[in-house]
Amino acid sequence: MSRRVATPGDAPHPRYVVFELTLRCDLHCHHCGSRAGLPRTGELTRLEALDVIRQLAELGTQEIAFIGGEAYLVPWWLDAIRACVDHGIRPVMTTGARQLDDRRVREAKHAGLAGVSVSIDGLEATHDRLRNVAGSWRAATDALTRVAEAGLRPYANTQFNRLNLPEIEPLAALLAAKGVTVWQVQVTGPMGRAAEMDDWLLQPWQILELVDRLSAVARADTLHVEAANNLGYFGPHEQHLRRFHWQGCKAGTYVLGVESNGDVKGCPSLPSAPYVGGNVRNHPLAELWQDKLIGFTRDRDRSELWGRCASCYYADECLAGCSWTAHTLLGRRGNLPYCYHRAEQLQREGLREELLRVEAPPGQAFDFGRFELVEVAISDR
Repeated sequence: MSRRVATPGDAPHPRYVVFELTLRCDLHCHHCGSRAGLPRTGELTRLEALDVIRQLAELGTQEIAFIGGEAYLVPWWLDAIRACVDHGIRPVMTTGARQLDDRRVREAKHAGLAGVSVSIDGLEATHDRLRNVAGSWRAATDALTRVAEAGLRPYANTQFNRLNLPEIEPLAALLAAKGVTVWQVQVTGPMGRAAEMDDWLLQPWQILELVDRLSAVARADTLHVEAANNLGYFGPHEQHLRRFHWQGCKAGTYVLGVESNGDVKGCPSLPSAPYVGGNVRNHPLAELWQDKLIGFTRDRDRSELWGRCASCYYADECLAGCSWTAHTLLGRRGNLPYCYHRAEQLQREGLREELLRVEAPPGQAFDFGRFELVEVAISDR
């Protein structure tokens, strides 16, 4: 997918938007942050969704990524793609691809879809376990072939956890063989169903191994590896995983998320309860864009940082990494242990951080529990 960066000096605008067309899904993934499966109550109609796209065009949106649930399960999903093209917006899609057959791929290409990112979360057994549907890996990898044969650029995305961490190199080789040009990688965040699978989540010190190995894949130059917003930061490999070094969370500055019921938040990954700033049925998007809850990153400084992030050398620029991951781990943003620089510094001190779950999630879409962060001596492990 295209990179989520903006030219320095750009005025804040929703340059990149993730539009969840439905929560209906044909998978039931154990690590799904939105707990997708059934549609939300009161999802937007076709006309309402097309009007959202019109409003986004007026605000200067350049790219919309359609997601679900599963976007192709919406009867009018092709109309949403056409609306983007009509308004000069680049439409792309992120999909689990269980039913992304030849007909759907051809129709999407004809409608103007510019790219498809297929979620591949490991080799076959691991992927099927995470996605909770036998045969889902075969369907996803076959979809990459269909996408390429239709003349669309095949992309892939993977979220890493303790189950698939051992599979980085063979998975990269598989994706390169399938013609994948860009591989977006991130850490499984502790939200939704994933928050219940705490023994699957990476521990903070494992970010060193993950980034080291992903950097080696990137330097082999068989496919482009692109770190998503909760993976980094400021270590020796940053130039291999990002075009520019990390410049802080851009939720509500250049990024926007629209949920299928019309709720709007500054980033699609953020937990809904603390970050939804309003609904498109009640307010125009231009008005919602000015909401301080949506645009919380525009006036941030290091005053909200705490823990090790507060005293970090990179604090002024990094501002504690990914807001979504920090908040869903520790109950508030401003302190993120999934950081290469931080884990490296701790290692030099003979320490490492570990996460212990102390509060379970309530069981709602985009919900989260709470973890406790402890420092332990490496010698004790």
